[in-house]
Amino acid sequence: MLVALLCLLCVLGAKAERRANHVFIISFDGGKPAVIQRSPMPVLMNLLKQGAGTWTAQTISPSVTLPSHTSMLTGVSPKVHKVLWNDWQPEKGLVTVPTVFGIAKQKGLITALYAGKPKFKHLNIPGTLDSFGIPSYSAKRVAKVAAQYIVEKKPNLCFIHFADSDGAGHKNGWGSPEQVQAFADEDVALNTVITAIQQAGIAKESVVILSADHGGHDKTHGSKSPEDMNIPWIAWGSRVKPGFTITAPVTTYDTAATALWLLDIPVPAKWDGKPVTSAFK
Repeated sequence: MLVALLCLLCVLGAKAERRANHVFIISFDGGKPAVIQRSPMPVLMNLLKQGAGTWTAQTISPSVTLPSHTSMLTGVSPKVHKVLWNDWQPEKGLVTVPTVFGIAKQKGLITALYAGKPKFKHLNIPGTLDSFGIPSYSAKRVAKVAAQYIVEKKPNLCFIHFADSDGAGHKNGWGSPEQVQAFADEDVALNTVITAIQQAGIAKESVVILSADHGGHDKTHGSKSPEDMNIPWIAWGSRVKPGFTITAPVTTYDTAATALWLLDIPVPAKWDGKPVTSAFK
């Protein structure tokens, strides 16, 4: 009995020391800041108003989905993780470097990933994710599935990917009316996730990081131009400075480092990513 009590106290003590007990990373695929800023996204803009953010964070080169998200979720550059392809290629196997999910699982935390594209299967390393799903290309459907898990399991680390905006960009062009509508639809999906966090009763101990994998121009992306490389980076929630503009440089692999730092998990020394500490009290 005494041993069990001591163990419980240790767990509660570790929980109390964390800057946040739940971290949610939400990525808007093809989320070019200039287009997001003129899209009807009241939920995102309200989170920015209440939180901290920058519209000039940087993605990696090549500025494409899978390499970028791999950097976002492993804390290292493509030179290290070696993921340079951009579609689901089973023969290439899984990501070979540690992910933020694997590191969190080693600490006994609950992890989850929900995405709109099959290529994210490359990040589904056995034993690192309690829940993994690619429910649909539709952000609203992805959000609905993620929301159900959030309410039921209250994950400590959860990544959610919205694909609609990228698809609209490739089909109709970056900044097209169709893409603006796709961002509006994703804002509805974002609201579903935020509502689930509130319904789960964990909003006061959560941080939500909103970002993107790349921008875009014309009907494509992948270059080193600012149009493709600039991405948003917004933090909202526990200990986030309200109404704060982040002026320090932010790169997409800083997202993984910030997630670990918030969860009171040491950031690997060899990581390229560093926590965006200026955004927090």
